[in-house]
Amino acid sequence: MNTALFDRISAVEADLSVVFVPSEGELPESTAWVDAKSSGQILQLRESEVFKGLVAQTLLLPSISEEFASAVLLVGIGKDALSDAKAKKVIAAVSSQIKGLPFAKVAVALSGLTIVDREAANVLTLAAQWLNEGFYEFIGFKQDDKEKVTKVETLLLEGSDESAMSIGVATATGSAFTRQLGNLPGNVCTPSYLASKAQELGEDYGIDVELVDETKMDELGMHCMLSVGRGSDQPSYLIVMHYRGGAENEAPHVLLGKGITFDTGGISLKPGAKMDEMKYDMCGAASVFGTMKAICELKPALNFTAVIAAAENMPSGHATKPGDVVRTMSGKTVEVLNTDAEGRLVLCDALTYIERFEPQSVVDIATLTGACIVALGSVNSGMYSNSDVVAESLKSASKGAADKLWQMPLDEEYQQQLDSNFADIGNIGGPEAGSVTAACFLSRFTDSYPWAHLDIAGTAWTGGAAKGASGRPVGLLTQYLLSKVS
Repeated sequence: MNTALFDRISAVEADLSVVFVPSEGELPESTAWVDAKSSGQILQLRESEVFKGLVAQTLLLPSISEEFASAVLLVGIGKDALSDAKAKKVIAAVSSQIKGLPFAKVAVALSGLTIVDREAANVLTLAAQWLNEGFYEFIGFKQDDKEKVTKVETLLLEGSDESAMSIGVATATGSAFTRQLGNLPGNVCTPSYLASKAQELGEDYGIDVELVDETKMDELGMHCMLSVGRGSDQPSYLIVMHYRGGAENEAPHVLLGKGITFDTGGISLKPGAKMDEMKYDMCGAASVFGTMKAICELKPALNFTAVIAAAENMPSGHATKPGDVVRTMSGKTVEVLNTDAEGRLVLCDALTYIERFEPQSVVDIATLTGACIVALGSVNSGMYSNSDVVAESLKSASKGAADKLWQMPLDEEYQQQLDSNFADIGNIGGPEAGSVTAACFLSRFTDSYPWAHLDIAGTAWTGGAAKGASGRPVGLLTQYLLSKVS
């Protein structure tokens, strides 16, 4: 991504200039300038209804005058300030058109792009993020795969803020990293592969990386996490990455990602239909990786620790069985009633391990429950928290990043559903409130710090013909961490 900033569309030469056109009223500054160079072609097209300026409508003008050599892409923005969803649709139309056109240098004039309840700098951040996210291509395994390089060298926003654009570009870089990891097949993206990617980040950005292997986990008493990977030939890892941009004695904020690189359900085997999508069960981990990359690009003054609980959940003669009882690192015992409720088993030991960092806050991110999809669909991630401060901070970050979440209940009355006859806790709570009881399970391991849990089962990827990782919630997490810079 090669994204820069300039003041006026007249100040840059480009192969393609992108301008926004409202469906009625005066043209935005840059659009009006281009219209003048074309002897009023844009207004004429709008009046003739050839191009009405409807939201996300596009029209390419190959040449408007000898004086202005650039081709021009008109993009409609409607008549009113845009909602987040409509603004994202407009920017997606720009990315889509740029990807399909043979232009190396593109100027996108953001004047006229307004979003309801957002200041100019925030609009720039989101536009830069969404524009660059639109250029993502999964390059992997097809014989004719060729990496498509799309250069957007210039963005325009009068009175704009360089740092605002940098946040958007870095977030898009992190989102692309998240999507690439999520889209990789399970035979490539194993726990060992995730460990190697952490080491690469350490080399690239100078962050400290620790790998806790199965031998060390056994010594630490992390038998709950070990129980999940027991049926696999792939070793499990607890991956720890430390970004230290703050004061030496400043406690870190911690993000914890569920990294089940493939989830068959174990002995509680999932149905075969759509099981291929269970490669996405590590998207919580992928989002933490992407957030670490974004933070390393931005270099804010804070301390941030990323923890990945990576395992593969497979059925075999060594696999954990329903009814088995395992001991957690905390000392609590768990009756494993369903081996397909494995995410909470790796996370609970990781949550105990994190205590050693004496964190200011902990947020875990996990594709944890199908019940969350039933409750919230693919629009909002579910959020649970034992801290009003953390919850409000995440809500604010969600708003700023246009990355939606919804706070769910964590009432004490739900805890009894996890009662077990044979252990301190069961790993499922029955058919009711499945996402809530999963969060209740995790909450039992978070007494020593402010904590929140994000269930991203409905938002981390899209299934079916358009199958692919979404990159969420990298934007939300990046904004959350940036809000902690003192």
